[in-house]
Amino acid sequence: VSRRLVRETVLTPADFIQPLFVIEGEKCREPVTSMPGVERLTIDELVREAERLATLGVPAVALFPVTSPEAKSLDAAASYDPNGLAQRAVRALKKAVPELGVITDVALD
Repeated sequence: VSRRLVRETVLTPADFIQPLFVIEGEKCREPVTSMPGVERLTIDELVREAERLATLGVPAVALFPVTSPEAKSLDAAASYDPNGLAQRAVRALKKAVPELGVITDVALD
């Protein structure tokens, strides 16, 4: 018991949530210049990345859609549009990797 209480912190993939940025389009991975190693992904690429993460044991992703300025409105209509980017991305993720937890942000600020 004492060793367990004083040991170093142990982290595994199961302790992490991976943030993912999603964009419109197909077969595209766009680097985020302000965050080296991070990419904006189209839904098809997002699904492939989520499948890879699930095989590594990552339990959930945090989805950040890149909403175009034209889609933003005072009533945040894109947040409840069934064909919105976030909604389509969640449906695709849950169809491909149903066991993966999905946390969303509507990104309408």
